[in-house]
Amino acid sequence: MKGNEALAEAAILAGCDGYFGYPITPQSEIMEYLMAEQPMHRTGMVVLQAESEIASINMVYGGAGAGKRVMTSSSSPGISLMQEGISYLAGAELPCVIVNVVRGGPGLGTIQPAQSDYFQSVKGGGHGDYKMITLAPFSVQEMADFVALGFDLAFKYRIPVMILSDGAIGQMMEKVVLPVQRPRWTEQEIREMSPWATVGRTKDRHNNIITSLNLKSDVQEEHNRQLQAKYKTIIENEVRYEESYCEDAEVILIAYGTSARICQKAVDIARHQGIKLGLLRPISLFPFPEAALIKYAEKVKGFLSVEMSAGQMVEDIRLVVEGKTKVAHYGRMGGIVPTTDEIIENVKNLIN
Repeated sequence: MKGNEALAEAAILAGCDGYFGYPITPQSEIMEYLMAEQPMHRTGMVVLQAESEIASINMVYGGAGAGKRVMTSSSSPGISLMQEGISYLAGAELPCVIVNVVRGGPGLGTIQPAQSDYFQSVKGGGHGDYKMITLAPFSVQEMADFVALGFDLAFKYRIPVMILSDGAIGQMMEKVVLPVQRPRWTEQEIREMSPWATVGRTKDRHNNIITSLNLKSDVQEEHNRQLQAKYKTIIENEVRYEESYCEDAEVILIAYGTSARICQKAVDIARHQGIKLGLLRPISLFPFPEAALIKYAEKVKGFLSVEMSAGQMVEDIRLVVEGKTKVAHYGRMGGIVPTTDEIIENVKNLIN
């Protein structure tokens, strides 16, 4: 399946209650697949093309407020339009899954793959002090796997979860093992599992009011403190990454998504050339695998951050390393994917 198609099918299988979105290349297959599949007849899942990205993220807000498993997807400019709504979701502590199949920018840019939305995703692209759990798939299999994982994390922490993919992974075709069908929650299960949800008053409970508005400064500050405490808990418990040949490496590549796929091959080639090269692939971009970087910082000659951007993740690497070793960046922009030869040449320069 295509990465986009695998993600769409995985959404149905994850027991998703509703998808609200708007088409934009290179992620349009997500909505197209769901429209063609008509999951209403399979699971009762609602699929709706909204009139805009702004409308779709606010529909997600409404569905999430009712305790439903809801999601949206878009690509870079569309995600920018959603930023206000995403901040509202974070402020109201509502769980949802948001998919960004990144294309090159800024502006309308190109429909080719890029990784230049890293800052927007992990730094809280909208207003206010908030975070989203951000998962970065590097295969069609992970595009499918991260949907159910995203919903699990979203409801565990009452937080928006972003799946940060790119145009290459969204469009490529690979074999994929799909998960088993999860049932959608009943209204009773929603009441039991999400006691905060706005499911109406009953004799056993009062109305729930969901809002991100606090006009009293001390109340708003306390709310922010609670959010920051939650983010700290996420940092302590939900870091995900993968290592390849790092134990004896002279240089370690840091890359995610499509860049990590190219780096994986670069490591194999470099090892055959006698270069001790390793790869550390962040799977969660927030929380970032800081401890893993610190572990190797004083053992290697340097880290090379390989990104399809002008250099964004590299700033987080430098903050973590704090000058303990060299940190370099190599990136391509405009939808161009780095090659193994380019990566290995930059590794040699770093060693020398």
